[in-house]
Amino acid sequence: MAQFEFSEGVMLVLVGSVLLAGYAAHHLGGRLHVPRVTLLILLGVVCGPYVLDVVPKALSEWFSYVAHFALAMVGFLLGESFVGKQLKTIGRTILWTPLTYVIVAAVTVFVATFAVDWSVASALLLAGIAPASAPAATVDVIRETGANGYLAQTLRRVVAIDDALGIVLFSLLLATVEAIGGERTAATEILWGFWDVAGAVLLGVLLGLPMAWATGRLRPGEPAILEAAGFVFLCAGLAALMDVSYLLACMVLGIVVANRAKHHTRPFHAIEGASDPFLAVFFVLAGFRLEIDALATVGVLGLVYVVARSVGLILGGRLGAMISMAPPKVQKHLGWCLLPQAGVALGLAMLAEEKVPEIGQRLLPMIIATTILFEVIGPILTQRQLRLAGETRPSSR
Repeated sequence: MAQFEFSEGVMLVLVGSVLLAGYAAHHLGGRLHVPRVTLLILLGVVCGPYVLDVVPKALSEWFSYVAHFALAMVGFLLGESFVGKQLKTIGRTILWTPLTYVIVAAVTVFVATFAVDWSVASALLLAGIAPASAPAATVDVIRETGANGYLAQTLRRVVAIDDALGIVLFSLLLATVEAIGGERTAATEILWGFWDVAGAVLLGVLLGLPMAWATGRLRPGEPAILEAAGFVFLCAGLAALMDVSYLLACMVLGIVVANRAKHHTRPFHAIEGASDPFLAVFFVLAGFRLEIDALATVGVLGLVYVVARSVGLILGGRLGAMISMAPPKVQKHLGWCLLPQAGVALGLAMLAEEKVPEIGQRLLPMIIATTILFEVIGPILTQRQLRLAGETRPSSR
């Protein structure tokens, strides 16, 4: 189908249509018991170049910018989950559970993919990518269903932590692969990996302290959207310039504000409302960018990766919850809620392509295809598990 000429008018029409589609997906998803994340991604696929081809390809150039805006907000919102009083009742769970399932998933994927591919380097990189989750999709499902029980609280926290752990793990494994290939010394790569995490934490703290003091001063009780969004985007931008994880930096920013801003009760209200348009556009563009041709490259290795990652996260989540002595419903349902995967995994795969192109170029199309698969199916499973645990509001059941 012929595409429309790309112009400012077309751009505004498309953005307006996407926002209305997000509104419709929210209500339709409630009736069909399907997360709006899944519906928006499928909408992007249908409108994309491989189906109806009604959206200008130039729109995909906006994806990275929208993704940064959306994930920066999501990282900040995840920080709200780490309030000191709440951590006392759930601290052991969020400490041991993500550490356990990250390790179990990585080991499972390494063993399974090495068994079929016989490449240590490829298996190490896939093991480093596997634990990465999709905090944007997970937070969106929790908010959409109104879930607010122990499982939902635990899930919000562990998906925030597992990306931080995953970044560290991937950095170490990438350093090992580069050391094997003789590109750089392992010590150099390991130092860069730790800087990615330590620098993000430092930045989040340094900006979080003034933000905690400033928010809510102009408008008593709640922060204005200008001050809240300004600090979040400043944090994300500085993180990008410092070459550290902007997702982790914004999460730390949120943690500091949640624990230090005592003069108002809900410092995240403004960001929560402002994030919806960015998230809607983000999910539609994610589907729009799906390369159907990449599905043909999945092959046996891709199928093994999908199965191994799923098994590793499900079993690892259950084992971690058991080790931390979490309630039975968390032990039963948490692992199934960890399957969504999105931007962080793609970012790690692209980094692998840049650092070790001879391996990364072969793995990137496969990761793109499997990530879209997990992003479509994962939120549905998350919503179902929250519903089975009895934590969603009645209209979402």
